[in-house]
Amino acid sequence: MSLEVKEKTEVRLVFMGAAGVGKTALIKRFLQDGFDPKHRRTVEELHSKEYEVAGVKVTINIMDTSGSYSFPAMRKLSIQNGDAFALVYSVDDPESLEAVKRLREEILEVKEDKLTPIVVVGNKKDKQLERRVSADDVLVKVELDWNNCFLETSAKENENVMEVFKELLQQANLPSCLSPALRRRRETFPKDMSLRPPMNKTNSCSVS
Repeated sequence: MSLEVKEKTEVRLVFMGAAGVGKTALIKRFLQDGFDPKHRRTVEELHSKEYEVAGVKVTINIMDTSGSYSFPAMRKLSIQNGDAFALVYSVDDPESLEAVKRLREEILEVKEDKLTPIVVVGNKKDKQLERRVSADDVLVKVELDWNNCFLETSAKENENVMEVFKELLQQANLPSCLSPALRRRRETFPKDMSLRPPMNKTNSCSVS
């Protein structure tokens, strides 16, 4: 007798953004709990890992895409096959935020669905002295105008990385109760969150 499971048991998360913003570093931190300061150019890499979520085996596929705009057909295919998207920019690079805006528009156009799960990620939060993008400005744009989720992270300092994946998986309709191993890793993150005015939104998840 098979047990009917309403939630998906396989999901594809797609990481997109300009070159050098830390997409690969975020994925490596999640999968291996490691960090490599050297940037290496990524064309496209698919990582797969199996977890137990709420008693059900779930396959998480993570697509690490190229930061180059030289592969439009490959990028469109990644969007078509994706269930949830992390759009990554670097807090020290305003141009990378502009790339996120373009990518979001492309995702909505390809998916033809304004409710496509998207998390906007401001990475390299540890570079406070070099910061050129205001978290508050992005928060207003992403959560109020776009109705998407916004998180700031540091792959280097292992800050809020697990929260990004948790949000992506929940938006992709996986069971909200993550496995004990994932829960233990998530609980190592700082728990204090910035106090912000309440928003009448179900996907507000800003942590900065």
